[in-house]
Amino acid sequence: MSASGTELQPFAGATLERPAPAGGTGQAVTGGTLAAQLHRAERRRKLRALALTMPLLVFLLVFFLVPLGSLLVRAVENPEVADVLPHTGQALADWDRNSPPPAAAYAAILADLGAIEETAQAGVLARRLNSEVAGARSLVMGTYRALPLGDNLSADEARSKLIEHDARWEELPYWQTIAKNSSRWTPDYLLAALDFKRNAQGDIERVGEGEAAFSDILGRTFQMSAVVTFFCLLMGYPLAYWLSTLSERKANVLLILVLLPFWTSVLVRIAAWIVLLQNNGLVNRFLIWIGATDAPIPLLFNRLGVIIAMVHILLPFMILPLYSVMKSVPPNYLRAAISLGSTPLAGFFRVYLPQTYPGVAAGGLLVFITCIGYYVTPALLGGPADQMLSYYVAQYTNVEVNWGMACALGGVLLTATMVLYALYRKVSKAELSLG
Repeated sequence: MSASGTELQPFAGATLERPAPAGGTGQAVTGGTLAAQLHRAERRRKLRALALTMPLLVFLLVFFLVPLGSLLVRAVENPEVADVLPHTGQALADWDRNSPPPAAAYAAILADLGAIEETAQAGVLARRLNSEVAGARSLVMGTYRALPLGDNLSADEARSKLIEHDARWEELPYWQTIAKNSSRWTPDYLLAALDFKRNAQGDIERVGEGEAAFSDILGRTFQMSAVVTFFCLLMGYPLAYWLSTLSERKANVLLILVLLPFWTSVLVRIAAWIVLLQNNGLVNRFLIWIGATDAPIPLLFNRLGVIIAMVHILLPFMILPLYSVMKSVPPNYLRAAISLGSTPLAGFFRVYLPQTYPGVAAGGLLVFITCIGYYVTPALLGGPADQMLSYYVAQYTNVEVNWGMACALGGVLLTATMVLYALYRKVSKAELSLG
């Protein structure tokens, strides 16, 4: 302040100087220099954080995103016919698929089959066509082994030679299948995974009742997953609540017992359930001993055995989220509700239970998503009517070697998982906004 009481203002462009330490000189620090230093410090911090997370990002990219992307691409890729019969596809491009195929298509398929260098390529082509029309495998392989049928044949001569070799080359379904699969990209696998198909003209229609299977299998997968999730919640909620009321020392000891199944192989646990649930197993012998039944109850190789084993395996996934949420709920809230006149049961449902909804949602989502991808337990403990969608993914991969269909079914599971996660995020955000 000046003598007149007015505050002295620095003039424009002036430099603020720090007080110099004893024996030293003042250091001028402009506003621009300070901003630059802060910017450099922030950039170093971001680069350090990026360097720490880069190994994880590379790992996710190489071992998760790239395989996932290739799976989705393979679900719509159809290279078997397009790669082996390129000229035939061009000859059939303008065909109406109702009249007899043009004679040029016969000459083209003779040229394409003659250009196949390895028998394995012909086998892949024959297997792909045979998956849609019965008899295509023997037709293609028989014709391929009989080549050459002649040299320098015209289109009409090629047609006559092929029909003379095998009269089935005159039938429309084989040509319609070749024409439909001449494109390298196809929705057929995804349509089949949802019980739809393209007819000979390329129009989408639902498969017949006798052929529809995957919609029922998908419904069964969700049904069994929902049942397992319900029983995990029914058993896990009281146990998690009891653990949250114990002292930390006792709760840690009991949590070790909860986590004990994680340290045992899934196959070992399934083998143990086979011993327990068989007709002469410990469970049936105990039920007969206490007089609950006179004959053994079928608990193995049916849905009941699958659900029992899956609940046992997945129960820790429900208990841990519930316990972490319940541990953060102050016990004074429930006591305060009771002291204000509420009954213990009403206080529990109106005060305590709503505060544990995040744990219920997280545990339920974790168990349900894990269930819909289960394969080993239903395959070993269930019957033919108890297999889930992942079983058929393995079937198409290992037995029928139909990677397109396997990837399409995997894509359906992935989509269901993403939809469930999106619903969970939406519900959790709505709860936070209401809170």
